[in-house]
Amino acid sequence: MLIPGVVSVTFRQLPVEEIGALALDCGLQAVEWGADVHVPPGDFAAARRALDTGLKVAAYGSYYRAGVTDRAELAAVLETAAELDAPYVRVWAGTSGSAECADRGAVVEALQHAVEHADAMGTRIALEYHRNTLTDTLDSTVRLLDEVDGVVPYWQPSGGQDVFSAVHEVRTLEPVTAHVFSWGPGGFTDRLPLSARRDLWKPVLGELARDGIERNALLEFVRDDSVEQFREDAKTLVGYVSAL
Repeated sequence: MLIPGVVSVTFRQLPVEEIGALALDCGLQAVEWGADVHVPPGDFAAARRALDTGLKVAAYGSYYRAGVTDRAELAAVLETAAELDAPYVRVWAGTSGSAECADRGAVVEALQHAVEHADAMGTRIALEYHRNTLTDTLDSTVRLLDEVDGVVPYWQPSGGQDVFSAVHEVRTLEPVTAHVFSWGPGGFTDRLPLSARRDLWKPVLGELARDGIERNALLEFVRDDSVEQFREDAKTLVGYVSAL
């Protein structure tokens, strides 16, 4: 039940139509459309162009930061997600890590507000799993899921992450979406071919598929932002998913 796809911001420099054609040519099925370039909030024409690509919309990847972004901006985000018929709207849990956040309650309250409004629009709020937010650790993320009724998690690995901790995180969170990439210990600037972390991704994808619930596995952060590398990574991902 894993759906292989792409995060559109993998290629910010490409138009919506080219991303769609490339993804489909690589055997991918789904896309998370980014709100910063490809489908800005309130740009319904861009949303319709995105739908015309024929890719299943996995999510709308917003840059709404709960507790920080002006709440007035949420309406356009949710309206655009509705235009895309996106099942999830990806948001960020503030701008501070869990150890540094001065007002966790403000983030929690803003997330609950977003969840309630998203529900009215027929979509769900999903949390990016990321440093410098309240989802920077597994413990803080689990706590946040308890604090905010109705929110769901994403997951992605850290640079050079060991297999045991990755599988433990995925088993604990049961994320709706995984952002799929391979990094060395240097993180963002140490991008590897997806196949370089076969040791990580085979068991992680197996864990994601274990309960038979539909989830997204979306490619991101391709080495050198290369289309050729993307094609190779897509072939790897599709192969992993097909073997499950």
